[in-house]
Amino acid sequence: MKFKYQAKTKGGEMQIGFVEAGNRDAAANILASHELFVLSLEQAEKRGFIEAISSYFGRVSRKDMIVFTRQLATLLEARLPLNTALKTLYEQTKQPVLREAIFQMAEDIDAGLSFSQAMARQGTVFPEFYVEMVRAAEITGNLNEIASFLADYAEKEGALVSKAASALIYPAIVVSLFVAVGFIMVTFVFPQIQPVFERSGVQLPIYTRILLSSGTFLGKWWPAIIVALIFMVILVLDYARTNEGRALIDDSKIKLPILNKIYLPIVISRFSNAAALLIHGGIPIAQAFEVIGHMVGNVLYGDIIHEIAEDIRQGTLLSQSIEKYPEYFPALVPQMISVGEKTGKMEQIFGRLASYYSRESDNVMNSIVDLIQPVLMILIGVMVGLLFASILIPLYRLTATFG
Repeated sequence: MKFKYQAKTKGGEMQIGFVEAGNRDAAANILASHELFVLSLEQAEKRGFIEAISSYFGRVSRKDMIVFTRQLATLLEARLPLNTALKTLYEQTKQPVLREAIFQMAEDIDAGLSFSQAMARQGTVFPEFYVEMVRAAEITGNLNEIASFLADYAEKEGALVSKAASALIYPAIVVSLFVAVGFIMVTFVFPQIQPVFERSGVQLPIYTRILLSSGTFLGKWWPAIIVALIFMVILVLDYARTNEGRALIDDSKIKLPILNKIYLPIVISRFSNAAALLIHGGIPIAQAFEVIGHMVGNVLYGDIIHEIAEDIRQGTLLSQSIEKYPEYFPALVPQMISVGEKTGKMEQIFGRLASYYSRESDNVMNSIVDLIQPVLMILIGVMVGLLFASILIPLYRLTATFG
C-alpha cells in the first residue's frame, strides 16, 4: 500500500512524499527508521481500474529494468556519486517511462529525499522489493553490494522467465488454435447436425450430448458470457489489489501443492540474502528482521518475520522462533541457523542458505519448464480426441443404422 506523508527531519526541514508499506503502522516505522518526525500520514488514493490498465500498458519491461539495475550497479562500483550515476543513466535510457522515473528520482534526491524514498515515489516502475533492498542498503551503508545483488537477482529471474516463456510459445499457439476451432465447431457446426441425429433416433454418447448442449447454450448466450467474463476479471483484479486479496494470493503461493515448490525456495533465498547483507552491515538481528519483514514481498511472511523479531527481543533464539513456523520455513533453515548461533557465523550460514535455495529454485523451475510442453501436448491430444470422437462415433452409428 502507498501512504502519503508530511514529516520533518532532525534539522527541521519539511519533507513531503510517499512510502510503500503493508499498513499504516509499518509506514510510520519506516519513516521513523529514517529519523523523520511524522506530521501526517494517510493512505494515498487508490487508482481506478482504468488507471491500473493504463499503467500496465505503460510499464517498464523486465529487460529495461535488468539493464537499468546492472548499469546502476556498475556506476556505483566505479565510485560515482548516486546522483551523478542517476543523471548518467537518464542520458543513456531510451525507455520513456523509466527515463522519467530516473529524472524524478534525481530531482527528489537533490531536494533532500533518500534514494529509497525517491524510488518509493516511483512505485509504478520499481517493485517493492527494490525499494526495501535500497532502504536496507541505506541502513547498512553498503549500497554498492546491494545494487550488485539486485542486478544479479534481476538477471537470473529474467533468464528463468525467458526460458519459461520460450517453452510456452508453441503450446500456447496450439492451445489457442484448439480453443478457436473447438469454439467454432461446438457453437456453429455441431448444432447444425444435431437435428439429423434426433430424426434418426441414434443413441448419443454422454460426452456428445454435453457438447451439443454446450454448443446450443454458447451459440445463444456467447455475448453475455463474454461480458460476464470481463466483469469477473475486473472484480478479481480489483479484489487482488486489496489487503485481503493480497493475503489470499500470498497464502495460495505457500499452500498450493505445485506452486509452493516454486515459491518457497524463491522467498527463502530472498529472505536469506537479505539477512546476510544486513548482518554483514552490522545491523542487530532483531532490527535486521524488522527490515526483512518489508523485503520478502509476502504479507504472511512479513507478519511472521515481525513476530520473530519480537521473539528475539524477548530473548528467544532465532532458530527456536523460526521452528514455530514449519509450514513457512523448511526444517533445514532453523537447523542451519542453530549451527550459526553456536559458531557465531550467522552471515556465512545465511549466505549458504541463500545459495542452496537459489539452486533449488532454479532446479524446480527447470524441471517444470521441461515438463510443460509434453504435458500440454498430451492434454491437447486428449481433448482433440474427445472432440472428434463425440462426432465420429454418432456418425458411425448413424451409418450403421442406414446400412
